[in-house]
Amino acid sequence: MAVGVGFLAKMLQALLVLPAFAAAYLVAGPSTLRRRVLDLALAAGAVVVSAGWYIALVELWPADARPYIGGSQHNSILELTLGYNGFGRLTGNETGGLGNLNHDVGWGRLFGFSMGADIGWLLPAALVCTVAGLVLTRRAPRTDPTRAALILWGGWLAVTAVVFSYMNGIVHPYYTVALAPAIAASVGIGATLLWRSRRDPRAVSAMAATVVVTVLLAAQLLSREADWLPWLRIVIVIAGVGGAALILANSRLGPRASLAVAGVALACCLAAPAAYTVVTAATPHSGAIPSVGPARTGGFGFPGGGFPGGGLLSSPTPRPDLTRVLAADADQFTWAAAVVGSNNAAGYQLAIDAPVMAIGGFNGTDPSPTLAQFVDDVAAGRIHYFVSGRLMTMGRAPASGSQESVAIRDWVAANFVAETVDGTVIYDLTESQPAHSSSQ
Repeated sequence: MAVGVGFLAKMLQALLVLPAFAAAYLVAGPSTLRRRVLDLALAAGAVVVSAGWYIALVELWPADARPYIGGSQHNSILELTLGYNGFGRLTGNETGGLGNLNHDVGWGRLFGFSMGADIGWLLPAALVCTVAGLVLTRRAPRTDPTRAALILWGGWLAVTAVVFSYMNGIVHPYYTVALAPAIAASVGIGATLLWRSRRDPRAVSAMAATVVVTVLLAAQLLSREADWLPWLRIVIVIAGVGGAALILANSRLGPRASLAVAGVALACCLAAPAAYTVVTAATPHSGAIPSVGPARTGGFGFPGGGFPGGGLLSSPTPRPDLTRVLAADADQFTWAAAVVGSNNAAGYQLAIDAPVMAIGGFNGTDPSPTLAQFVDDVAAGRIHYFVSGRLMTMGRAPASGSQESVAIRDWVAANFVAETVDGTVIYDLTESQPAHSSSQ
């Protein structure tokens, strides 16, 4: 049921955890195999009902009596669910989407410049701990809860990591937050099992190797921000490698010394992601796409990449004169202004505290409203201004939005006179005579 509710928020992404849930119950469930299979079938039905009722309701509702389904090209929630927000994210075939740069598709994406600092820090440790935990529990009873937990969290980690690494459609680094619970649980469970088996040379070797790999990876990720805490990567490598060496000598250490060594190793593994967490929380952010670490500049997904304070898909903040013009007589119109793209519309709407029409939906690529609908709204006096400008998405300005948004821009430019206010071109849709230019 909870997965179905999650589907209503993130659609197919919410289903990535289902294979792990099913595998854990099928392997470790307390009943007979036949009963476990039946229970899983009933659970699948519950997911369909809890996720599908809204899809069915919207699909059956008359299209002229509900809002346009943003993200689809044919006003269909099924198209949105299975296409733009569904399989299109995997294949890259997303009509109306602005696409993924696809420069980093592959197993290295989660450690690369676009996603590494978001989630890569403890990913190798989680993989080692999961495998080690499954080996250590291989002789446990079928219903052993620890092994069941490893199957669940390890499966969650594996499926989600593979999908994020190889998806060819729209993907943003912040999606990797879905991996965090699985990484945390896998490291916690596996590390505990390894520590309990620390008299076994194989377990000690696995712990030492995990520490070394983790601190070396942390140093590499930190080096991408070379001017930020340069001493940290040196300290964690020296102390971490030293701690790993002492872990290998664990049998010669007393209990207190062993705990001290484990504490140092743990601190070295967590120091870098903890520092990144603190600086992320302390750095002002803006826009629809959050980023991590200190404020960065550069292209999305490239060395030095990111945007200052997470400003990708930022909304505009109009200057005082433009705000005053757009807000004038706003209460006399259904929409004080219209602009391409919802992020643009959001910035103006917050500034003038009046409704602003988002032409083309989120990306400006939805065929809504149509040119005919827009012309009718203008003729009826429902829209005061049209704010010209290109929608900024994925760090670049596409040449155009949907055919409808392009047609609307062209129609406005052909029938109304541009006025420049605070460096922004606007059109007063209540008059088609030449307007006074007030470029500032």
